[in-house]
Amino acid sequence: MRYVDAAGMSLDDYPRPSVAVDTAVLTVEHRELCVLLVQAPEAEPSTGWRLPGTFLHPGETLADAVARSLRDKAGVEGLRPEQLHVFDDPGRDDRGWVLSVAHLDVVRADRVPVRTGQRLVPVAGVPDLPFDHGAIIGFAVGAIRDRYGGAPDPFGLVDTAEPDGSFTLRELRLVHEAVAGHRLQPDSFRRMMRGLLEDTGRMGVGRRGKPAELYRRRGE
Repeated sequence: MRYVDAAGMSLDDYPRPSVAVDTAVLTVEHRELCVLLVQAPEAEPSTGWRLPGTFLHPGETLADAVARSLRDKAGVEGLRPEQLHVFDDPGRDDRGWVLSVAHLDVVRADRVPVRTGQRLVPVAGVPDLPFDHGAIIGFAVGAIRDRYGGAPDPFGLVDTAEPDGSFTLRELRLVHEAVAGHRLQPDSFRRMMRGLLEDTGRMGVGRRGKPAELYRRRGE
Protein backbone atom coordinates (compact mmCIF):
# COMPACT_ATOMS: atom_id res chain seq x y z
CA MET A 1 0.00 0.00 0.00
CA ARG A 2 1.35 3.42 -0.98
CA TYR A 3 2.10 5.63 2.02
CA VAL A 4 0.30 8.99 2.15
CA ASP A 5 0.72 11.48 4.98
CA ALA A 6 -1.87 13.78 6.57
CA ALA A 7 -1.39 16.30 3.75
CA GLY A 8 -2.17 13.64 1.16
CA MET A 9 1.44 13.49 -0.07
CA SER A 10 3.64 10.46 -0.61
CA LEU A 11 7.36 10.36 0.02
CA ASP A 12 7.99 10.86 -3.70
CA ASP A 13 6.03 14.12 -3.61
CA TYR A 14 8.61 15.80 -1.40
CA PRO A 15 11.83 17.23 -2.86
CA ARG A 16 14.92 15.56 -1.46
CA PRO A 17 18.35 17.01 -0.78
CA SER A 18 21.50 15.25 -1.85
CA VAL A 19 23.47 13.88 1.09
CA ALA A 20 27.23 14.29 1.34
CA VAL A 21 29.84 13.33 3.91
CA ASP A 22 32.87 15.47 4.72
CA THR A 23 35.59 14.46 7.16
CA ALA A 24 37.91 16.60 9.26
CA VAL A 25 41.00 14.49 9.94
CA LEU A 26 43.00 16.30 12.62
CA THR A 27 46.54 15.59 13.75
CA VAL A 28 49.53 17.26 15.39
CA GLU A 29 52.53 18.03 13.23
CA HIS A 30 55.47 20.24 14.23
CA ARG A 31 53.63 21.04 17.47
CA GLU A 32 50.63 22.48 15.63
CA LEU A 33 47.10 21.14 15.30
CA CYS A 34 46.60 20.45 11.59
CA VAL A 35 43.79 19.33 9.30
CA LEU A 36 44.01 17.19 6.18
CA LEU A 37 42.95 18.96 2.98
CA VAL A 38 42.70 17.49 -0.51
CA GLN A 39 42.65 19.20 -3.87
CA ALA A 40 39.97 18.86 -6.52
CA PRO A 41 41.51 17.07 -9.53
CA GLU A 42 40.63 19.87 -11.95
CA ALA A 43 41.92 22.71 -9.75
CA GLU A 44 44.92 24.96 -10.27
CA PRO A 45 47.96 24.16 -8.08
CA SER A 46 47.14 26.87 -5.52
CA THR A 47 43.35 26.46 -5.45
CA GLY A 48 40.62 23.89 -5.01
CA TRP A 49 41.51 22.78 -1.48
CA ARG A 50 38.76 21.20 0.61
CA LEU A 51 38.00 18.45 3.11
CA PRO A 52 37.88 14.91 1.75
CA GLY A 53 34.24 14.15 1.05
CA THR A 54 31.77 12.58 -1.34
CA PHE A 55 28.09 12.13 -2.07
CA LEU A 56 26.26 9.22 -0.51
CA HIS A 57 25.65 6.47 -3.07
CA PRO A 58 22.43 4.40 -3.26
CA GLY A 59 22.47 1.55 -0.74
CA GLU A 60 25.54 2.94 1.02
CA THR A 61 25.86 3.73 4.72
CA LEU A 62 27.38 6.99 5.90
CA ALA A 63 30.35 5.10 7.36
CA ASP A 64 30.96 3.35 4.03
CA ALA A 65 30.84 6.68 2.18
CA VAL A 66 33.34 8.22 4.61
CA ALA A 67 35.72 5.28 4.23
CA ARG A 68 35.42 5.47 0.43
CA SER A 69 36.08 9.21 0.34
CA LEU A 70 39.17 8.92 2.54
CA ARG A 71 40.50 6.02 0.49
CA ASP A 72 39.80 7.52 -2.94
CA LYS A 73 40.41 11.22 -2.22
CA ALA A 74 43.23 11.01 0.32
CA GLY A 75 44.72 7.52 0.12
CA VAL A 76 43.99 7.00 3.82
CA GLU A 77 42.58 3.72 5.13
CA GLY A 78 41.95 2.16 8.51
CA LEU A 79 40.44 5.21 10.20
CA ARG A 80 37.14 5.15 12.09
CA PRO A 81 35.73 8.69 11.99
CA GLU A 82 32.78 9.54 14.21
CA GLN A 83 29.77 11.63 13.24
CA LEU A 84 30.32 15.22 14.26
CA HIS A 85 27.41 17.40 13.10
CA VAL A 86 24.92 17.85 10.26
CA PHE A 87 25.41 21.00 8.21
CA ASP A 88 22.08 21.66 6.53
CA ASP A 89 21.94 25.29 5.41
CA PRO A 90 20.01 25.04 2.12
CA GLY A 91 22.43 27.52 0.52
CA ARG A 92 25.66 25.89 1.68
CA ASP A 93 26.45 24.38 -1.74
CA ASP A 94 26.10 26.36 -4.97
CA ARG A 95 25.59 23.13 -6.92
CA GLY A 96 22.19 22.52 -5.34
CA TRP A 97 20.45 21.45 -2.15
CA VAL A 98 23.07 19.37 -0.35
CA LEU A 99 23.30 18.60 3.34
CA SER A 100 26.58 17.32 4.76
CA VAL A 101 26.99 14.83 7.59
CA ALA A 102 30.38 15.95 8.89
CA HIS A 103 32.71 13.45 10.55
CA LEU A 104 35.80 13.76 12.72
CA ASP A 105 38.85 11.63 13.34
CA VAL A 106 41.98 12.53 15.29
CA VAL A 107 45.09 10.46 14.58
CA ARG A 108 48.86 10.68 14.74
CA ALA A 109 50.51 12.19 11.70
CA ASP A 110 52.05 8.89 10.63
CA ARG A 111 48.50 7.61 9.99
CA VAL A 112 48.02 10.29 7.33
CA PRO A 113 50.52 9.76 4.51
CA VAL A 114 50.72 13.01 2.54
CA ARG A 115 50.94 12.66 -1.22
CA THR A 116 50.43 14.84 -4.29
CA GLY A 117 47.13 16.66 -4.13
CA GLN A 118 46.82 16.72 -0.37
CA ARG A 119 48.43 18.51 2.56
CA LEU A 120 48.29 19.03 6.29
CA VAL A 121 47.44 22.64 7.12
CA PRO A 122 47.61 24.25 10.58
CA VAL A 123 44.06 24.97 11.71
CA ALA A 124 45.13 28.51 12.56
CA GLY A 125 45.98 29.13 8.90
CA VAL A 126 43.27 27.36 6.94
CA PRO A 127 42.65 29.18 3.63
CA ASP A 128 39.23 30.07 2.29
CA LEU A 129 37.48 26.79 1.44
CA PRO A 130 34.41 26.02 -0.66
CA PHE A 131 30.98 25.20 0.73
CA ASP A 132 31.13 25.51 4.53
CA HIS A 133 34.24 23.42 5.06
CA GLY A 134 35.78 26.20 7.15
CA ALA A 135 32.83 25.99 9.52
CA ILE A 136 33.16 22.19 9.68
CA ILE A 137 36.83 22.53 10.63
CA GLY A 138 35.94 25.10 13.29
CA PHE A 139 33.31 22.78 14.75
CA ALA A 140 35.78 19.87 14.73
CA VAL A 141 38.48 21.91 16.45
CA GLY A 142 36.03 22.99 19.14
CA ALA A 143 35.04 19.37 19.73
CA ILE A 144 38.60 18.11 20.14
CA ARG A 145 39.55 21.03 22.39
CA ASP A 146 36.62 20.24 24.66
CA ARG A 147 37.85 16.66 25.02
CA TYR A 148 41.45 17.62 25.66
CA GLY A 149 40.36 20.14 28.25
CA GLY A 150 39.33 17.41 30.67
CA ALA A 151 41.30 14.27 29.78
CA PRO A 152 44.94 13.36 29.08
CA ASP A 153 45.45 12.93 25.34
CA PRO A 154 42.18 11.06 24.69
CA PHE A 155 43.09 10.41 21.03
CA GLY A 156 46.63 9.14 21.67
CA LEU A 157 48.56 11.85 19.83
CA VAL A 158 51.64 11.78 22.07
CA ASP A 159 54.63 10.70 19.99
CA THR A 160 56.58 8.67 22.54
CA ALA A 161 59.60 6.45 22.14
CA GLU A 162 58.42 4.09 24.89
CA PRO A 163 57.27 0.66 23.61
CA ASP A 164 54.39 0.59 26.10
CA GLY A 165 53.12 4.02 25.06
CA SER A 166 54.02 5.73 28.34
CA PHE A 167 55.08 9.37 28.22
CA THR A 168 56.51 12.21 30.26
CA LEU A 169 54.38 15.08 31.48
CA ARG A 170 56.28 17.40 29.17
CA GLU A 171 55.45 15.26 26.14
CA LEU A 172 51.82 15.23 27.21
CA ARG A 173 51.76 18.98 27.76
CA LEU A 174 53.23 19.73 24.33
CA VAL A 175 50.40 17.79 22.67
CA HIS A 176 47.79 19.57 24.77
CA GLU A 177 49.37 22.92 23.88
CA ALA A 178 49.20 22.06 20.17
CA VAL A 179 45.51 21.19 20.49
CA ALA A 180 44.71 24.25 22.61
CA GLY A 181 46.63 26.57 20.31
CA HIS A 182 48.48 28.32 23.13
CA ARG A 183 51.03 27.67 25.88
CA LEU A 184 49.91 25.94 29.08
CA GLN A 185 51.45 26.76 32.45
CA PRO A 186 53.52 23.65 33.37
CA ASP A 187 52.75 23.60 37.09
CA SER A 188 49.01 24.06 36.59
CA PHE A 189 48.99 21.40 33.88
CA ARG A 190 50.83 18.96 36.15
CA ARG A 191 48.34 19.47 38.98
CA MET A 192 45.38 19.00 36.64
CA MET A 193 46.71 15.82 35.01
CA ARG A 194 48.38 13.97 37.88
CA GLY A 195 45.09 12.59 39.21
CA LEU A 196 44.19 11.29 35.74
CA LEU A 197 47.45 9.40 35.19
CA GLU A 198 49.20 6.34 36.56
CA ASP A 199 52.87 6.55 37.50
CA THR A 200 54.75 3.68 35.83
CA GLY A 201 57.59 3.86 38.35
CA ARG A 202 60.07 4.21 35.51
CA MET A 203 62.10 7.13 34.17
CA GLY A 204 62.29 8.21 30.57
CA VAL A 205 65.81 8.21 29.12
CA GLY A 206 67.29 9.33 25.82
CA ARG A 207 65.52 12.70 25.99
CA ARG A 208 66.99 16.15 26.36
CA GLY A 209 67.49 17.23 29.97
CA LYS A 210 67.37 15.06 33.05
CA PRO A 211 65.33 11.81 33.09
CA ALA A 212 61.65 12.36 33.86
CA GLU A 213 58.90 10.15 35.29
CA LEU A 214 56.85 8.13 32.82
CA TYR A 215 53.06 7.98 33.02
CA ARG A 216 50.17 6.29 31.30
CA ARG A 217 46.47 7.06 31.22
CA ARG A 218 44.51 5.36 33.99
CA GLY A 219 43.01 2.04 32.98
CA GLU A 220 45.46 1.34 30.14
